[in-house]
Amino acid sequence: MELILATSIGILFASGIWLILRPRSFQVIIGLLLLSYAVNLFLFITGKIQVNRPAFASDAVSFIEGLYADPLPQALVLTAIVIGFATSALYLVVLLGSRGLTGTDHVDGKEQEHDE
Repeated sequence: MELILATSIGILFASGIWLILRPRSFQVIIGLLLLSYAVNLFLFITGKIQVNRPAFASDAVSFIEGLYADPLPQALVLTAIVIGFATSALYLVVLLGSRGLTGTDHVDGKEQEHDE
């Protein structure tokens, strides 16, 4: 299970970096979203992957023995999802405004000319 999670985080992160380096604004936004998904998944798995365990400790013994899932990464991921959604909406509004002003979605605001 750890290998699958590590591989999926690596693929998401690599795809996000590759898309951020692309010349189109929409691809950059998708790359930022993939990076945020990779970071969210990484934060989530830092809370110990445990099946059929309560999210919170009901007594001091289970807290000391570690028989619960750590709630802090869950709270961090939930907060990051909300912030990521808001920034994605902001990115899309800026993208639409830039597209309306320049007529293109190239990150430089102009298309590259091809010599033929």
